Amino acid sequence: MGSVVSRRRLLKSAGALASAEVLLKTHGTSTSFPADDNRPRALALIGDRYHNADYIRVALNRLFRELNLAIDYTINYDQISSRLLRPYGLFIILRDGMIWPHGYLEPNDYEYSHALESNRDWPKEQSEPWITEEQGAAIKGFVEAGGALYALHNSSHISLSSKDYREVMGGAYIDHPALRPFKVSVVNKEHPITHGVRDFMVNDEQHFVTYDKDPKYILLRSENIDGLTDISEGKDLGATAIAGWAYDFGKGRVVFTAVGHTLHALWQPEYFKLQKNAVKWLLRTA
Repeated sequence: MGSVVSRRRLLKSAGALASAEVLLKTHGTSTSFPADDNRPRALALIGDRYHNADYIRVALNRLFRELNLAIDYTINYDQISSRLLRPYGLFIILRDGMIWPHGYLEPNDYEYSHALESNRDWPKEQSEPWITEEQGAAIKGFVEAGGALYALHNSSHISLSSKDYREVMGGAYIDHPALRPFKVSVVNKEHPITHGVRDFMVNDEQHFVTYDKDPKYILLRSENIDGLTDISEGKDLGATAIAGWAYDFGKGRVVFTAVGHTLHALWQPEYFKLQKNAVKWLLRTA
């Protein structure tokens, strides 16, 4: 009768599988290594109203698979804490600083919502920052103690709501024009992150940011070679912008690169090569 499986055992197994599925959906583990594996692991906070978490996960899965490193994902911004970050060597962020607790008409805030029936009856959309003072301090403490932060694309927007986060990340979002081609130039060819990386063209959002640190840490600049500029609050920001930097912070390291609104942009060959270099540098595995 050893082949007979009891109903209790089946229910127990089903419960275990269900629990595992919940953990997988909540935390999004994409690469599984043994618990005693010594390789560093990354946690990525991804996805917001304007950036679907799926394309980010697809992009980073390829990156970390080629690096033979493990990465976990979360969309739960409210769970970011010192305790959550503690097991990780690298914290990646590709999301903005906004949440919309009172709702919005549609995901991307384009023209689609104008055709919705009774759209004027919808409450006025109002964003709020998600990051708390405790979370900003947790991220700062994580890097100061030896962790690494890779801030991608629109994560510079979080700096507008957190002094501690901005101090670590190194700058803050200003604005961006619509998707259009621009050139990204390597301005520091001696850094391990830019080793073997050539200047490249990409069709993406050209992000304009304020940079707070020493200019010697700048790695990349972007330029619309057609001379198209960006206007923010009546001010012409010009056609060029700082697009990447890297530096040590306490016992840890920080990298910011601005490209990343689409999967096509994240997988631009030279940029993909740079991302791989960046992760290696951050984790000191290069």
